[in-house]
Amino acid sequence: MNAKVFVTRGVFEQAIRFLADHVEVEGNATDRILLPGELHSGARDADGVLSLLTDRIDAAFFDACPRVRVVSNFAVGFNNIDIDAANRRRVLVTNTPGVLTETTADFAWCLLLAAARRVVEGDRFTREGRFTAWGPKLFLGHDVFGKTLGIIGMGRIGQAVARRAAGFGMTVIFHDTQPVPETVTRELGARAVSLGDLCRRSDFISVHVPLLPETHHLLDGAAFQAMKPTAILVNTSRGPVVDERALAHALESDQIAGAGLDVYEREPAIEPALLESDKIVLAPHIASASHETRLRMCMMAAGNLVAGLRGERPPNLVNVDLWQARQG
Repeated sequence: MNAKVFVTRGVFEQAIRFLADHVEVEGNATDRILLPGELHSGARDADGVLSLLTDRIDAAFFDACPRVRVVSNFAVGFNNIDIDAANRRRVLVTNTPGVLTETTADFAWCLLLAAARRVVEGDRFTREGRFTAWGPKLFLGHDVFGKTLGIIGMGRIGQAVARRAAGFGMTVIFHDTQPVPETVTRELGARAVSLGDLCRRSDFISVHVPLLPETHHLLDGAAFQAMKPTAILVNTSRGPVVDERALAHALESDQIAGAGLDVYEREPAIEPALLESDKIVLAPHIASASHETRLRMCMMAAGNLVAGLRGERPPNLVNVDLWQARQG
């Protein structure tokens, strides 16, 4: 196959070797995010692109890179790609779903437990040499066992989070605008509720929805006002789902007890008030960052790209309607 691909950032060498067995490979071997002009210049003569969620693949990109036939996103989310613009250019778009489900669920629990038991505060306190003796009120947190977990978005990751809740003897409620099979809810012992009811009843809330116009600022000031003062929020989905300024106010005014974030509204920028708060655990978008999972994601992205360039339907195609139209 005489095709050329452009890889936008340094990825796993195994994936580069796989690509090189099938296509000509060029790209950015560093971990630096390319500026739009650099991205356009690098991919100008490429037939396919292996992109990351930090790359803006929009109409301007497609205008600058008219040869591109496949964009393979090294991520589950694809809000960095203008799908309508891709469809107009008849460009296939793929992502990497499923492979990071369990790893992300693990990390959601990591944030939940760290926030509940004030682990980051305690670590900093200890490293600073301020721990001199055990005390009955030293870093009092909140129990997790036996509490109510509210899950917003009961897709693959939400379900994986719910399965883990069984080990903590938790009551699980969830809110999802899409129907969830009764077999799934019965297996998980989870009950569907309205978003308002979930906010009012939950001790812990874990967010697992895609970023869509209807989910932007899904959790805003009104949602935080409805929550328990002991509630803890965890977000490993997409940053703009949570209104960060409203969250900062909720923490500062004791409307809720704490939070754990892995994603941010204006990533990598973070609301300054959150950086100053001891009530929140902040992670640098690493929910899927295990050796095993990131390698699988990268290999999946490479496989999607090669399949599309061969003229085959990629295994993880986002714009399915375009493929069907092309076949028709």
